[in-house]
Amino acid sequence: MAVGYNNVDVNAANKHGVAVGNTPGVLTETTAELAASLSLAAARRIVEADQFMRAGLYDGWLPHLFVGNLLKGQTVGVIGAGRIGSAYARMMVEGFKMNLIYYDLYQSTRLEKFVTAYGEFLKANGEQPVTWKRAASMDEVLREADVISLHPILDKTTYHLINKESLATMKKEAILVNCSRGPVVDEVALVEHLKQNPMFRVGLDVFEDEPYMKPGLADMKNAVVVPHIASASKWTREGMATLAALNVLGKIKGYPVWGDPNGVAPFLNENAPPPAASPSIVNAKALGLPVSKL
Repeated sequence: MAVGYNNVDVNAANKHGVAVGNTPGVLTETTAELAASLSLAAARRIVEADQFMRAGLYDGWLPHLFVGNLLKGQTVGVIGAGRIGSAYARMMVEGFKMNLIYYDLYQSTRLEKFVTAYGEFLKANGEQPVTWKRAASMDEVLREADVISLHPILDKTTYHLINKESLATMKKEAILVNCSRGPVVDEVALVEHLKQNPMFRVGLDVFEDEPYMKPGLADMKNAVVVPHIASASKWTREGMATLAALNVLGKIKGYPVWGDPNGVAPFLNENAPPPAASPSIVNAKALGLPVSKL
């Protein structure tokens, strides 16, 4: 009941003829929204301020009380501009008029066209247009962005992608957000960086050794931490449960596998029966399972 399946030994499943289902196609906007939420919470120090208020410490307005970062006109950096990364980028660009810099092995033409069109709209209405740039390297994003959100896959090349050296590359008052996979960030190095740079802030939904945090992270006031809830909107969790159940049902009934695992809307239509197919079996090809012609 998730998109990621790096907790499953797929090779072993292939060897024993076990189908491995997952639930893509329903998490994109929900996960992007949480990444945007963490960006805002970190930028405006919302969790710190909430704790301060609940502790009864508020004694009246002060000009320096919980001063945070303005997002408008700043640069948002996205590492991994797939579906979720691109959705997050659109939210931050359109919602807060941020400029975009992104790094991905593949060009995100649709995202570039979106930012270009929005920039032209702003200019036509007498406002400063937003801009975009595709970075030649990840380091370029780390150096230039004010807010950086991580959306890569987890493999050998992205393990500890954010480490002591890459953290040192970022701006002193930058904001780092991770809603992808915990081991993408070297959490020990992050804790040390947070200690040494109190104006640097981070928003984390995933952790290197879940459900645990590395020592010291929970004590950092400049860290916003939530328990892996990126997909925890009512619509998405219901959709995930439905897709997981239909994967099981489809396998039991011997249905073929749906041809487009990201185009799962027909399975979620409450006013019509679902297609006679398994929504998403990640090792269908290895098992030689037929593909639906629906």
